[in-house]
Amino acid sequence: MAENQLRVPADQDLLVFGATGDLARRKLLPALYELSLQGLLPRKGEILGTATKEQGDHGFREFARQAVQEFARSGFREREFAEFAKRLRYVTTTHDQSGTGEKLSKALQLPHRLVYLAVPPSAFTTILEELRRANLARGSSLIIEKPFGHDLKSAIALNQALHRVLPEERIYRIDHYLGKETVQNLLVFRFGNTLIERIWNRDVVDRVQLTVAEDIGIETRGRLYEETGALRDIVQNHMLQLLALTCMSPPSSFDPEALRDEKVKVLHSIRPVDPSEVVRGQYTRGSVHGELMPGYREMEGVSQDSTTETYVAMRVSVDSWEWAGVPFYLRCGKALCTRRTEIVLYCRDVPVHLFRGTDIGHLTANRVTIRIQPDEGISFSVLAKEPGPTVIEQPVRLDFSYGQSFKTQPAEAYERLLHDAFLGDHTLFIRQDETEAAWTALEPVLEHMPRVNFYPAGSEGPEAANSLLLSGSWHDLSHHIETGPRLSDV
Repeated sequence: MAENQLRVPADQDLLVFGATGDLARRKLLPALYELSLQGLLPRKGEILGTATKEQGDHGFREFARQAVQEFARSGFREREFAEFAKRLRYVTTTHDQSGTGEKLSKALQLPHRLVYLAVPPSAFTTILEELRRANLARGSSLIIEKPFGHDLKSAIALNQALHRVLPEERIYRIDHYLGKETVQNLLVFRFGNTLIERIWNRDVVDRVQLTVAEDIGIETRGRLYEETGALRDIVQNHMLQLLALTCMSPPSSFDPEALRDEKVKVLHSIRPVDPSEVVRGQYTRGSVHGELMPGYREMEGVSQDSTTETYVAMRVSVDSWEWAGVPFYLRCGKALCTRRTEIVLYCRDVPVHLFRGTDIGHLTANRVTIRIQPDEGISFSVLAKEPGPTVIEQPVRLDFSYGQSFKTQPAEAYERLLHDAFLGDHTLFIRQDETEAAWTALEPVLEHMPRVNFYPAGSEGPEAANSLLLSGSWHDLSHHIETGPRLSDV
């Protein structure tokens, strides 16, 4: 993967369906602008946006200007944007996509193109059929956004529809979490360090917690969220992908297929989740960071008696040689007290208490924390003796921070993923069997959804989630998990 960072992709166009939507505004156009600044776009090739909004090239360029000014990681530069904007073109389409193929065929200049479906899932099959009918599938590769289906049956049907138009090797199922620098670094951290890989298993690890917490609500996504919910929106893709990367065995090589083979093995090893080991929640009116947030049912597009979950916690078992018997606790939610995504491995207690007769009480177990966002980095929590004549323990941390170590912040995930797709690198994308294995693990829950528990916005979620824990407690979201000074400060 590292060698991709400075490679310029072969000449090709980029065709974006849904080019005036929120994803394009917040993520795609700013990421493409950043790639342009770095010289990592194809040397030849246009960015052709298409949507139902009536506008021409000029209108699309103004839309892109506003998007870059608001969301570009490195800021807006007039001269550089003007150069980038020369690539931008726009074609207006209809809701049923009738005649779209002919319009796009006339507008596209190169024999090869990358097609991005930044549209709701309900539009996927219509667009795929139009690409096939207009013979645009030939020479095309396709990026498709989550959710990959609504359940196992629909995921299989979607994969079949995709394969009627394109072979698997030209399909890129995107999960932006896999493009995050810290997620990628998890592989190097595990497999590049002998010390780490030796302890990364059931012999040392007692339990694992994965958290995806957001301090925002559903905002303007009420109608869409009613169709998905947190289980489909976060757990089936983001969280199970993080689980697979945490538990996977070393691949035979860094070849994309070898890496994805190992992830699939983990997903197949997940014991079908028991609905009794799942807690669903939905936020009500509350205060987040001192500001009042309306409840989920008060949002536009949401039913007043909705039972859609905005929070999910579950206990998961991975029946593999390395992880059998280790409980994995997954937790995600909207409108919580903080924004944080992290993986925490709690180590087992020491087997013998050597400190009887001292002032040390219960020894705090070691833990490893992978901070995916924000404050990207990795921490070890270990014990040290406080300075002084008595033996008193003090939790301290060995800490690696991207911002402090590399004096820079990681690139946005979409920059990396778009560049990889231009290059034809599948390493950070999801394969067909991964999607179906993930849905299979969740099928029992989808068939027998537990009742919804309510929690106030700005809290840590419903109290019922505590019943899932076999030992310990959920780590406190209201404070940073690592307490105590750095080891170098002791």
